[in-house]
Amino acid sequence: MKRYVAYILLILLPVTLSAEERTSSEAQRLTFGTEWGYICTFFGGYHNNFYSPDGWRVDENEFGGVFYNNVEVYLHIGYNFGEKWNLSLYTGYAGVQDRLHCIPFSIRGTRFFNADCKGDRWFSFIDLGSGISIKKRPQEILTGKVGGGYRISLSERTKLDFLASLRATYSHTDIIFGNTEISHDRINRNNAYGCSVSLGVSLSF
Repeated sequence: MKRYVAYILLILLPVTLSAEERTSSEAQRLTFGTEWGYICTFFGGYHNNFYSPDGWRVDENEFGGVFYNNVEVYLHIGYNFGEKWNLSLYTGYAGVQDRLHCIPFSIRGTRFFNADCKGDRWFSFIDLGSGISIKKRPQEILTGKVGGGYRISLSERTKLDFLASLRATYSHTDIIFGNTEISHDRINRNNAYGCSVSLGVSLSF
């Protein structure tokens, strides 16, 4: 019986090693992980055009310094193109304006400045995408980020990233006139814009 077990092990060992090599190679190309961040919006504005409950047409347009605090949480999956490039898809939850949150979808291109995948290294990235706002009547959003950071290699596959970025957003907020929320059928325009800085941490595998 032991002899048969030994024969089976001798047959399966090369197959197992080959499978492990393929899995390891694919794992080094395929990436996935999670990201958390703090967002501070420092400049923003809006342009609203609507009919008030009394029937008057109202046009509001204001831009300037603001202060909104939000958070963002993402899941991401991507692929390494060589040692210096990664392209990933991000989705999750993010705050984009005061009392407005969204489910974003974006594509991020990252370039590393060191070809050593197993070592620590600096990187930069650009992130472009869209998403859906979370409110009674969901509407589209547009987002864009540019930033960079530093990657710490915890192991051959596990990486810890510290990130900083500048983010621009275009969205549609709810309109409150007095104490009354304006219904969608009375709104001609409700465009909102924001510029933010973001600090985050990402764990990749």
